[in-house]
Amino acid sequence: MKDALSVKIKSVAANIRKIREEKNYTQEYLAAKLKISQNAYSKIELGYTKITLERLFQIAEVLETGAIELIGEALPEHV
Repeated sequence: MKDALSVKIKSVAANIRKIREEKNYTQEYLAAKLKISQNAYSKIELGYTKITLERLFQIAEVLETGAIELIGEALPEHV
């Protein structure tokens, strides 16, 4: 179960990075908008830092997307 959760966390992190890159935003830009260091933001994208729902919604707002888009494939199929 822990491995499945870890995969889902990495999937969310990868989605955040993908969308950031598609918008040509830098990690520094996202970090500044979130009022955190670039290093702290990098750890979010690498899946090293577990994020709260509040942080997920903040990231979605900066990326001008929905939280569901960031969660993506990590959602169960029946949702």
